[in-house]
Amino acid sequence: MFSKFLDWIIDLKIAFSEKEKESPKDIFKAFNKKLKALESVLRFSITEKSLFVKALTHRSFLEIEPKLLKSNERLEFLGDSVLGVIVAEYLFKNFLDDSEGFLTKARARLVNKSMLAEAANLIDLKEFILFDKRYIKSSQKGMDTISADAMEALIGAIYLDAGLEKAEEFVIRNIILPFINTDKFKQDENYKGQLLEYTHANKLSPPIYKLLKEEGPEHLKEFTIEVFIGAESFGIGFGRNKKATEQEAAKKALERVKIITAE
Repeated sequence: MFSKFLDWIIDLKIAFSEKEKESPKDIFKAFNKKLKALESVLRFSITEKSLFVKALTHRSFLEIEPKLLKSNERLEFLGDSVLGVIVAEYLFKNFLDDSEGFLTKARARLVNKSMLAEAANLIDLKEFILFDKRYIKSSQKGMDTISADAMEALIGAIYLDAGLEKAEEFVIRNIILPFINTDKFKQDENYKGQLLEYTHANKLSPPIYKLLKEEGPEHLKEFTIEVFIGAESFGIGFGRNKKATEQEAAKKALERVKIITAE
C-alpha cells in the first residue's frame, strides 16, 4: 500500500508542494523528509509507514483519488480510546486527593477538540496532514477540526506501530504537560455537563438537543442544533460535528440562564 501511495504522489505532483514545475523526484524527497521530521516529533523510528500516511490523511483528500487511500477515521476512533485511557491513568496517579467528579471533568478538558487542536499546532502537525485545501477555504475552525482529528489518529498509529508506552510518552509530552497547569485546563468547558447540573439543581427537565440542520459534503458537514429545557428553546449552536455543536448550544443556554437569573 505504501509503495502505491508513493507512486501516486509522484504522478499527481501536488501533495507536498504548490510549485507547478516541481519534479517527481523532488516530491519523493519531500515526502521522505516529512517522515523523518515526523520521527523527530515522535522521538522513535517509524516501522509501519503506511499507518502514519493513513493517520495523516483527511477524508477531503480522497476526493482526488478515492481508490488508493483510506482516510484517518478508523485510526481516529482507536486513538480517541487510547488517549482517554492514558489521560485517565495520568490524572488518577497525579491527583490523588481529588474526587471522581474532578477527574472526569479534567479528562474531558484534556481530550476535547479545542485542546487537541492547540496541541497539534504546538508540533506543527498541519505540515504533515494530507487534505484538500479547497474545502477549508482558509477557515481556522475547519483547520482546527482537521488537526484535532489527525492528532487522535496519530495516537492510534503510534499505539499500533510502537505500543502503549510510546503512545503514553507522546500524549504526556505533547497534550498533558503543555496544558495541565494552564488556565485553559482549569476552565470547565463541558457546557453540556454544566447545563445538566443546573437543571438538576433547579428541579427542571433535563436539556434536550434537537438537530435542526445537517448541511455540506461528508468531509465538511455543518450542523445546527437547538437545546430545549422543557418546551422552551434556550440556545442554538453551529459547528462541524454534533458533539461540538451541542456544546455550543449548551454554552448559549448557560449564557441565557445567567441573564434570566440576574433579572
